[in-house]
Amino acid sequence: MTMSAKDTNASTHQPIWLQEYIDSPERQIHLYKKTLRILILSQIFGGAGLGAGITVGALLAQDMLGTENAAGIPTALFTLGSAGAALLIGRSSQRFGRRAGLAGGFLAGGLGAIGVIIAALTNSIPLLFISLFIYGAGTASNLQARYAGTDLATDKQRATAASMAMVSTTLGAVVGPNLVNIMGEFADSIGVPTLAGPFILSAAAFIIAGLFILILLRPDPLVVSTAIANAKKKDDTVQTGTNLKNATINKKGVVVGVVIMNFTQFVMAAIMTITPIHMGHHDHGLGEVGIVIGFHIAAMYLPSPLTGILVDKLGRITMAVASGATLLTSGLVAAFAPVGSMPLLTLALVLLGLGWNFGLISGTALIIDSTHPSVRAKTQGSVDVLFALSGAAGGGVSGMVVAHSSFAALSLSGAILSLVLIPVVVWSRKSPTKSYDKKNFINTLFLK
Repeated sequence: MTMSAKDTNASTHQPIWLQEYIDSPERQIHLYKKTLRILILSQIFGGAGLGAGITVGALLAQDMLGTENAAGIPTALFTLGSAGAALLIGRSSQRFGRRAGLAGGFLAGGLGAIGVIIAALTNSIPLLFISLFIYGAGTASNLQARYAGTDLATDKQRATAASMAMVSTTLGAVVGPNLVNIMGEFADSIGVPTLAGPFILSAAAFIIAGLFILILLRPDPLVVSTAIANAKKKDDTVQTGTNLKNATINKKGVVVGVVIMNFTQFVMAAIMTITPIHMGHHDHGLGEVGIVIGFHIAAMYLPSPLTGILVDKLGRITMAVASGATLLTSGLVAAFAPVGSMPLLTLALVLLGLGWNFGLISGTALIIDSTHPSVRAKTQGSVDVLFALSGAAGGGVSGMVVAHSSFAALSLSGAILSLVLIPVVVWSRKSPTKSYDKKNFINTLFLK
């Protein structure tokens, strides 16, 4: 529909509805709170979609292929699909708004889950692999939703806002796996293979999450945030006489955020991936493995609201140091704990999840602080590509390290690697940060 002249502010050439948000802090606060409520609701469903499918993905692939060698294929496909989708979601969010990017990712994840069900019904291996790859888009939307809640947050609210999306994902991720047996029985009753049952829940949950975003996330928080930031930049240019056109990315801040997020992801994925195998080799049953991993996942997400407050109150760098220290302690406990000690192994994995939580939220806040809304979403998408690949690399390397040495050696390596965060923090404080031309930096993140 063509916009008439009366729908546009003559002095600013902005749509009247958008100018009202630019001029009204009260409207901005109201939209910020509304956005958080919508994201929390959608993330509960998104988490359920993620948890239900991942729980049985390896089992389904093993059943269809008839070999245990296929157990790692679903995780690899989820990861690659998530990485590719993160880039696409970031770019589409930047161009069309968060609504389009996040809804598109969730709906694609739902279609991927439907594809898995059809593959199970037709026993089609190629369709299974393609569908699992597409299913990863739901994971990417789950992760990138943490950014959407921060678009209209103030500097003192950003980490808290990101943490709210993370903890709400946990609620769904806990419910999803617990419905596996129920969904399997439901699948049997309608003639669908039992192991495909949880993907019925995944499909419904992802599609509902996408529709919530598509229908309710209006006005789009990134569109409003970008307009507010552009208006402020224009005012600053007029008042100071300085051309701020290129002051869109604080390169040092983004680099520090990327390093923090990716090192914590790598260390966490490496130790977490191999822990169930390590426990199995020392006669721990599946129930004990479930307890340890359950506590670990809880530590990854449940402390998020408190972590967000601490990151906003104490500072991003302070909590990044806390992340490194916590991961260091986790690695040392895991390395030196007696192999039969469930309490110490559980403690190590809880500390591992907590250190990851500190690193992800502090790194996320740094990246948001360091980018202008006009380039923020696509930069965030590129960062999440690296984040996904870091997890895949950590999981892949862990098996090779343990095969040639031991679980203790892997844990010690993770502890030592976490110390890398200290020189990064020192470098970040060494000199005042500068703003860099966005084109050169974005090219380094393959967004040209």
